[in-house]
Amino acid sequence: MKVCVIGAGSIGATIGAKLSAAGERVCLIARGEHLEAIRREGLQLVDLVGPRSGTFRLPASAQPSDFGPQDLIVIALKAHSVAAMLPRLAPLLDSGTVVLPALNGLPWWYFHRAGGPYEGMRLRSLDPDATMDAALDAARVVGCVVHLAAELVQPGRVQHTAGRRLIVGEPDGSESERVRRIASALQAAGFDCEVSSRIRRDIWSKLIGNLSFNPVAALTGYRMDQICNDAEILDVIRDVLREGIEVAGRLGVSIGLTPDQRIDVARQLGAARISMLQDLEQRRPLELAAIVGAVIELAELTGVPVPSTRTLHALVQARAVTLGIPI
Repeated sequence: MKVCVIGAGSIGATIGAKLSAAGERVCLIARGEHLEAIRREGLQLVDLVGPRSGTFRLPASAQPSDFGPQDLIVIALKAHSVAAMLPRLAPLLDSGTVVLPALNGLPWWYFHRAGGPYEGMRLRSLDPDATMDAALDAARVVGCVVHLAAELVQPGRVQHTAGRRLIVGEPDGSESERVRRIASALQAAGFDCEVSSRIRRDIWSKLIGNLSFNPVAALTGYRMDQICNDAEILDVIRDVLREGIEVAGRLGVSIGLTPDQRIDVARQLGAARISMLQDLEQRRPLELAAIVGAVIELAELTGVPVPSTRTLHALVQARAVTLGIPI
């Protein structure tokens, strides 16, 4: 396939490099010093999880218009950067192009082909002016949930530190030819990729972890293993997990995990430095809207009290303000 990775940072570069190693035709959208390093020296992947370490000399640009139509577009941006990028994807699209948003948090397309009373509803916290819906036909979207950790250790150099699981699925739960093709390519690239008929359940299974662990990491500076070894912090994590599970349930999504089972999933990431902590340390905008704000919006919609989630949200917002980080 012709694959364009939009946002070739830690996760995007890891996916792009491994797809390239498996024989796909990959191009990258990046920016700044990272882009210049990729152009000058190639994309360097340090693979601590598999055998794909190496230097990948891939076409790279800051402008999607530098590349023609693609079979697959992987969006691996921070959630708050997606709205500005969607209108710029037009040169990459033809009639069959599939868009795979590999994002943290609730995706803007969440209620597309969802069925039920909220079919087609727009999340104000993610798309307040409906610009995202207007910029990209959601029929192109295949859902994706990422369970791996990676870091951009220096411009042009990415380290894949933990996990290799990717979940893909159609918004309506069908097993289409396009989703099977994407899964096959990702499996060939060394990912444990599965096709899900309940992608919203998988989104929530990850989201409740992000909802709880990300703000706590940003506030404490803890790695994942440090959070999981602190009994008092885990009590806070459990409260937020319970709130997220209840909101999902009100939306008809049964996650099938207890708070302690979700904590056990998080333990598998070992000493990973969680993304919101990395962003805070580097003074980058935080993904609060997609990870926390959208859940609070859905809690209001469904009448679920979420006091612990609201407390974490307020504290992380205040911390960002004191550091001069946009929220």
